[in-house]
Amino acid sequence: MSNRMSWGARSYLLFGFAFLYLPILCLMVFSFTGGEITTQFAGFSTRWYVELWNDDEIQSAVKLSLKIGIAAASAAVVLGTLSGLVLARFKRYAGSGFFAGMTTAPMVMPEVIVGLSLVLLFTNQTMNDLLPWLAGRGVTAIWAAHTTLCTAYVAVLVQSRLREMDRSLEDAAMDLGCHPFKVFFLITIPVIAPALVSGWLLSFTLSMDDFVLSSMLSDPGATTLPVLVFARLHHGLKPEINALATVIVVLVSIAVIVANRVMWRAQKRREQAIAAAMAASGQSH
Repeated sequence: MSNRMSWGARSYLLFGFAFLYLPILCLMVFSFTGGEITTQFAGFSTRWYVELWNDDEIQSAVKLSLKIGIAAASAAVVLGTLSGLVLARFKRYAGSGFFAGMTTAPMVMPEVIVGLSLVLLFTNQTMNDLLPWLAGRGVTAIWAAHTTLCTAYVAVLVQSRLREMDRSLEDAAMDLGCHPFKVFFLITIPVIAPALVSGWLLSFTLSMDDFVLSSMLSDPGATTLPVLVFARLHHGLKPEINALATVIVVLVSIAVIVANRVMWRAQKRREQAIAAAMAASGQSH
């Protein structure tokens, strides 16, 4: 019975991976076709990678999406960390429930509603008078919208990590005379670093992948990659898009592997430091 269950679990896992990654593998294979049809392999060729390299419109959209993604993810980590710290460490106060609800609202609210509200905000005459640099559609508006969306995810990750953290490390540092501000940067930040890295990567992915907010807040001079791909869909996609997707998959895979290795090594160093500290403490006693 145990063997049959184990075989069933393996089969289910294999089916799940095939369902998720087989379409991506097919897309990568068809990116090397020499024909014009996206889903038909007409001989091996790197023609569409050359076409991709020479497509200034796609390159411009990719650069803009990367710029917005990096800026939005970085801002979301800062704001999300502060929000998660307030949610996890501060005692209940008047309006704390409202703050918690508003922090996570972008996660559960339809993006169409969020996008519509931001369009009304950024195109409002009052906004034009008070914050002219943030008024109107464009790159800055898209960045602000993506930051609003991603901050909610980072806040949840940081809040969960802070609640699991052993606060005795911070208390011991403050008992030894360390300033709370210094404790936050020297102890709290390194401990919650995996959550910060995960939040940044998740935010960057959400920003790069977002279509609804980007399409509602874009203007002719601010076209992100998802908006451009959707616009070309009406004219029929070429294998050039497959080549672009393949490049993105390869780069993202490398980034994830490197990030996992860095986090794993950092965790091992922390475990070794803790073990050494405990051994030294035991010897002193």
